[in-house]
Amino acid sequence: MSATTERCGTALSLLAILMILSACAEEPLPERRIARDDCLLEMRMDRLDEALRRCDRVVAAYPKDPVPLNERFLIHTLRGDPQRACRDIKTAAKLAAAIPPEKLDPLLRNDLRLRSASCRD
Repeated sequence: MSATTERCGTALSLLAILMILSACAEEPLPERRIARDDCLLEMRMDRLDEALRRCDRVVAAYPKDPVPLNERFLIHTLRGDPQRACRDIKTAAKLAAAIPPEKLDPLLRNDLRLRSASCRD
């Protein structure tokens, strides 16, 4: 076998391997849909700004749901921003008032009551 034939065979083999590898490339996984309780997901005290950005997206995705606003209240409080915290809890309480009492989570109702009271002090 000549050197040229050998080089062509090697080049074809490499080309075949590259084609196989490129055909096996993975497609990126679709992003998980944002959930109404994602605000406090994996929240860390040293990354409150990150938690706030995530929670802002949740609030935007669920504008009529009091749960994300209730959770963002906590983030604002931990960041030392009581004005924004109280604005969120006031809006959350207003949204919750439109929900029939039997359909409102009792824990959420209690959170809203306590947090609203802390804003009046």
